[in-house]
Amino acid sequence: MDFQLSEDQRALRAGIRDLLAGRFGRDRMRAAHENGGGVDRALWRELGAAGFFALRLPEEAGGVGLGLPESVLLFEEAGRALLPGPLAATQLAAGAVKGAAEGEAVVALAEAGRPVGHLEGADALLVLDGDRTRVVTGAVLRQVVDEARPVRSLDPGTPLWRVPDLASYGGEPLADGARLRWEGALLTAAEQLGSSTRSLETAVQHAGEREQFGAPIGAFQAVKHLCAGMLLRSEPARSAVYAAAVTADPVEAAGAKLLADEAAVDNARDCLQVHGGMGFTWEADVHLRLKRAWLRAGQWVTAADAEEALAADLG
Repeated sequence: MDFQLSEDQRALRAGIRDLLAGRFGRDRMRAAHENGGGVDRALWRELGAAGFFALRLPEEAGGVGLGLPESVLLFEEAGRALLPGPLAATQLAAGAVKGAAEGEAVVALAEAGRPVGHLEGADALLVLDGDRTRVVTGAVLRQVVDEARPVRSLDPGTPLWRVPDLASYGGEPLADGARLRWEGALLTAAEQLGSSTRSLETAVQHAGEREQFGAPIGAFQAVKHLCAGMLLRSEPARSAVYAAAVTADPVEAAGAKLLADEAAVDNARDCLQVHGGMGFTWEADVHLRLKRAWLRAGQWVTAADAEEALAADLG
């Protein structure tokens, strides 16, 4: 069996990378974080026009007709670019929320007991409650927004709101809620994978350019070990994410999320160490990756959730 990317898949990945490089480069990324985060509606619509959200809808429904492996490639690129917004929730709700497939609607993720990101500008909520999933829109959504209270966010690119108990609100139930949770976890794992890879690339570049005692710091064994450890985390995570995208198995997705979360968080930490004191400053990007990785690790499927799923499968 050939697990290499096809020519079409490579072209798809290159296309979204070029789009994000042109529309969400470093300056735009920094501006988004410095202005309190939020969704860039114009860029969201461009992603919709490019088929990002409708990628997995069948062609007869106006979609692109591709599958989970292709979605994973797109989300990996979004993670590299540190693109803010509820990307996974919007793609998963593309067939159920009007305008989501075209990028005209933003669908935020709501999980019991957790703050909701990007609530203020959302057109719908994808509510996860165990293995049940429902969509909240219209007057009910407006009531949720009215009763929500902003809370300080760890990630400056993801504004958060504390919402009331969502169990008391209605909504439109969606079929196969358990599948949606694990697919959301896998797409988020792909974002984490992209972030971990970018942290590695940034660390290697800095290690080759920064000099101490007349030599690049990459020549020192301690820095070499940090970079090697980052690679050893990213590549198993990549294999796990890609394999889960092919099998669409919930247990595989649990393992992928666990490995990708670890790679994103620990690679950002090690990248920060390679940068030394400047890595802790606001001007460096590495702390933004670390904060986003921490936030994503608590979404869809946590480490405890993934470990429970893996243990149950082994039992």
